[in-house]
Amino acid sequence: MVTPFPLSAAQDADAAGGGASAGQSVQGPSFSPLYQQIKVLILRSLQAGEWRPGEAIPSEIDLAARFKVSQGTVRKAVDELAAENLLMRRQGKGTFVATHAEEQVQYRFLRLMPDQPETGASSSRREFLDCRRLRAPADVARALHLKAGDMVVEIRRVLHFSGRPVVYDDIWLPGRLFKGLTADRLSEYRGPMYGLFESEFGVRMIRAEEQLRAVAATADTAQALQVPVGSPLLSVERLSLTYGDQPVELRRGLYRTDHHYYRNELS
Repeated sequence: MVTPFPLSAAQDADAAGGGASAGQSVQGPSFSPLYQQIKVLILRSLQAGEWRPGEAIPSEIDLAARFKVSQGTVRKAVDELAAENLLMRRQGKGTFVATHAEEQVQYRFLRLMPDQPETGASSSRREFLDCRRLRAPADVARALHLKAGDMVVEIRRVLHFSGRPVVYDDIWLPGRLFKGLTADRLSEYRGPMYGLFESEFGVRMIRAEEQLRAVAATADTAQALQVPVGSPLLSVERLSLTYGDQPVELRRGLYRTDHHYYRNELS
């Protein structure tokens, strides 16, 4: 299993609960570094929606006064959250809640790269094949921590790059979180799909876990990706999670790799 975006130990701790109130003092296990405790408190405020995606968070000085710690401690916590793409620093403007509309963030879960660098403006297109609500299949319910019979939204789409179909996605979402999501709404939205989930449904993808394997194209996927039946494809099954490690998306993608490769960074 590949986990491109691991959370720290502090983030894996319980991040539930409301935002920290002004003047709240830091309480936590004695073995937890102080900046990690501040990081957890900031995460709680993010999860509670105290600061929305794209909004500025209070200054380091204000946060230091709020949590009754030094500015350096706050800076270290914010630095880690920025490194994990949860916050974005903007020179001379402050620190903002990251949003999937940000150019450097919106494609961080798509690790497919062209063999040859593209010159000029890259062309991409989304083709939505289906969007329907149904009872969750057993394997989908397990992955999304749903009860048997809970409703889910299934989206099937093809991503085209430079006029070529490259990715076939089968996406599953918890129905209770995505009420009102339709094929028309998906087609009308011009930004990244995660941006739509974030702005209109309040669901933000924080990290992802992936499983990769090689498969052969079936008749249906071969037709969608315009390759011969039996052609080698890269299968990428991704489970995306939001705050508190709650799974909110199961995505099963099939990738053509005749002109692209899958790129990851390990550290």
